Amino acid sequence: MLCSLPAMAQQKPVARISAVFDSTAVAELYSSTPIGLEIKYADSTSRTTSGLLKGDYSWSRIKVESADGECRNGVLRFNRNKIRPDNYRIRLLVTLQDEPGNKQHEVFLQLPFLTGIRFRHYTDSLKRGIHFYLNVEGIYNTGKIYPLDTTRVRLYADEGKLIGQDLLIPQQDSITKEIAVRAVYRGNAEINAASVIPVKQGADDESLIIENEKDLFRKPARKKKQ
Repeated sequence: MLCSLPAMAQQKPVARISAVFDSTAVAELYSSTPIGLEIKYADSTSRTTSGLLKGDYSWSRIKVESADGECRNGVLRFNRNKIRPDNYRIRLLVTLQDEPGNKQHEVFLQLPFLTGIRFRHYTDSLKRGIHFYLNVEGIYNTGKIYPLDTTRVRLYADEGKLIGQDLLIPQQDSITKEIAVRAVYRGNAEINAASVIPVKQGADDESLIIENEKDLFRKPARKKKQ
């Protein structure tokens, strides 16, 4: 017991702990990400955790607790719905085994969140009788942009029929000139986007349609000289 007293006396006090997440883990879409901790001491020295930050502080000597998720061996799994009210900031309670007294350090980690959505159509008009995919993209505070599906957005259209993320207007519809569509983020109705899609009016040019493999090698007919 007496031998352990000098070691405890030499233990440097922790000034603060900060956390970062793995920017390559697509935490914008998935609810898990590797994280790293930087431990800064009162004498201005610092240490970082193993794993993401490739430091020398082993995760086996760190305990991380959170009411909004769990952290095991440097991988954080979080509940996106729970952290939404605090603008997707998660509160972590970090305990270092090397620090006497089992002191808990409060650490906040800002996770990615959606700032806006937009339509990005693959074609400039919708053809009757052909499924038109409604491509919706999410813009995040990290600057990254990812496609969103119907698990994240609700879709609405004033004409035609929505089939999943496809919009279909019947072949026999000869009246509709354009269709107004709207996407609403399920997590926050204030984040939404609207677009108007023209309906192709003229008939398609079928002269270039290939009906069989022989058409690939058929030479165009020469025009007769007058």
